[in-house]
Amino acid sequence: MASEAAKLEVPGPHGVREMRVSSPGRVIWPESGTTKLQLAEYLVAVAEPFLRHDGGRPISLQRYPGDISSDWFFSKNPPKGAPDWIRTATVAYPSGRRHPQLVVDEIAAAVWMAQMNTLVFHPWPATAEDSDHPDQLRLDLDPQPGRGYADAVEVALVLRGLLQEVGLEPVVKTSGNRGLHVVAAIRPEHDYIEVRHAVIAVARELERRLPDDVTTSWWKEERGERIFIDYNQAARDRTTAGAYSPRATPGATVSTPLAWDELPGSDPAEHTIATVPARLASLGDPWEGWDAAPGSIRPLLEWWERDAAAGLGELVYPPDYPKMPGEPPRVAPSRAKKD
Repeated sequence: MASEAAKLEVPGPHGVREMRVSSPGRVIWPESGTTKLQLAEYLVAVAEPFLRHDGGRPISLQRYPGDISSDWFFSKNPPKGAPDWIRTATVAYPSGRRHPQLVVDEIAAAVWMAQMNTLVFHPWPATAEDSDHPDQLRLDLDPQPGRGYADAVEVALVLRGLLQEVGLEPVVKTSGNRGLHVVAAIRPEHDYIEVRHAVIAVARELERRLPDDVTTSWWKEERGERIFIDYNQAARDRTTAGAYSPRATPGATVSTPLAWDELPGSDPAEHTIATVPARLASLGDPWEGWDAAPGSIRPLLEWWERDAAAGLGELVYPPDYPKMPGEPPRVAPSRAKKD
């Protein structure tokens, strides 16, 4: 029988913290048999790259009270009982409301979040010090039914060249499931609306070049068997799983940074809580130093302005957003036609 609680010694900038992990033998990923204690130990094992990419940012917590089949919820406000040594940053939400969110400055904070049943860590694309101006351009490649990971790989390779044309040098990681995340470091000079417009502009250009493979349609009925570029992941308070974050998949996969030359032929199922620490020890972190020279999205905003002048303007926002300037009606084409 599992002990009631385990103690984990977690090193950090302020010395070793002794972290309590309750129900350490509770199986969170039934298919792989991965437990809550193994999740905490994984976070300690990947502390350096996890903090490098996900630390210092407001973070949303995807929490599972049971195993990965249980009903989950997003925790954005600091959970009750958060240690006073975990920093918070006040952020603005689309509604205009402002509220603190937790920030991971040391891996013991992530271990505490795992103790609070967090499985997936969602860092903002902006720093805690300047949460209103993203310093990352994120593109989420989501294969629709009939397409798979290998198709997303082919699209990502074209997307890389497209971003390089405008002076951005992107990196890539598995989503931990069927898709990919392509990310470029940008100078924090623009707000979320402008960064989202830049994402829409590059997604539209990619769609022009790969019309049979890529779609920017928000409406599922129009996407067909293509790779959807989820431009709304660039909207304020929208996030993707962070680098080295576990995912709630049967195999306990991890959203894993890859080198571009290993992307063809890669398999996201190989990168799990059990395997990623050894991968890091052997190969290192492919993203190390990736954001040392952030670029400008100004060329992409020029594409946006060009397309707007040609009649391609704003696209719909997520349903929980207030109505945004220039936004078309939030109604599926088939429903609009019926009405």
